[in-house]
Amino acid sequence: MSLEPQNRGFARLRESLGLERNIAVMSGAVFLVGAGEQLSLSFLPKYLEALGAGTVAIGFFGSARDFLDASYQYPGGVISDRIGTRRALILFSLTAALGFAIYAMSGHWMMMFVGLTFVMAWSSMASPGMFAMIADRLPPNRRTMGFTIQSILKRVPIILSPALGGVLIARLGVIRGVRLALVLTIALTLIAAVIQWKFYFGERTKDKPKKIKILKQFRSMHTALKRLLLSDIFVRICEGMTDVFIVLYVIDVVGISPAKFGILVGIDKATAIAVYLPAARMADRFGKKPFVIATFICFALLPLAVVLSHSFTMLVLAFIVGGLRETGEPSRKAIIVGLADPTRRGRTVGLYYLVRSLSITPAAVIGGLLWKLNPALPFFIACAIGLIGAAVFAVTVERRYAG
Repeated sequence: MSLEPQNRGFARLRESLGLERNIAVMSGAVFLVGAGEQLSLSFLPKYLEALGAGTVAIGFFGSARDFLDASYQYPGGVISDRIGTRRALILFSLTAALGFAIYAMSGHWMMMFVGLTFVMAWSSMASPGMFAMIADRLPPNRRTMGFTIQSILKRVPIILSPALGGVLIARLGVIRGVRLALVLTIALTLIAAVIQWKFYFGERTKDKPKKIKILKQFRSMHTALKRLLLSDIFVRICEGMTDVFIVLYVIDVVGISPAKFGILVGIDKATAIAVYLPAARMADRFGKKPFVIATFICFALLPLAVVLSHSFTMLVLAFIVGGLRETGEPSRKAIIVGLADPTRRGRTVGLYYLVRSLSITPAAVIGGLLWKLNPALPFFIACAIGLIGAAVFAVTVERRYAG
């Protein structure tokens, strides 16, 4: 019996899912690093607390993460455009592994800020290159699916990793549990770097981008992209004000155990995975704008749902809302690369995230100050800001640019 029909069927399936070889390798690396990072990521505020940090310091850690996210995006895009996505992603994964090692060896909470400068190389510097690879390797009608598959592979292990991290903390304590999780993270990140080194193949040649000043490049960005950016800023301020405090609210205020919090994070990610493929297919059919609006609304509703929850059952519903935030994320990313200059995609994506992240840098500090007044206050204010962002996108971005 010939395997040719089966091979053709597999090829069609791979094509429909946007799994071109380099994208598959990149997604595998994202899978491995994400599996490791999520073992401890949700518990880093508790780790900081155990190392002696107060709530304001924890807020500054969140703001530092946002600041580095902003600062690294554009240089990451420039590096990817100059040395190629393959080399850039390998470099960024090795840099992140060094950062995780510094986390694990930290004896004082201030050392965590040093580690953060290295860890963010993967989550921030690598992002523009990943966007550019998907845009370069896939046609416009398959980019949403390409971003969707990448997002799924990033989140599949997250269903189990936070729960495992919670178990480690429950058995070993916060400091020893997080440090063991970080050792596992380092191992997985190094494996990801090796896989990328061995299996990426030659990148397509592109026209060399002309040198352009950053302000001029911002002015040259498509108007619809600027409007998407403005709405995104409102929504991410909403997220940034409460993101690092959700674990504190759930564990310290509601009284949920770290292990159960890990389960809640897993529910969030499982919900996201469940909606990714149906949302991507419907976005290709009906347009991307409704799904981006739905995503922005869910970003706004999550902090409200958390602060109104007083039991584990109610928190399950809140974290389902959290998972629904991912409904339109692949569509939003596809809109960004579709409106970007093909010769400067890495830089355009980097500039988009540079502006967005700089704008939201104070959010976590503001959240920490509001928390000191009343732990529920940042959650209510964040919800209102997020709804403004959803309204801005719905009113200002025309469907023809978000289709």
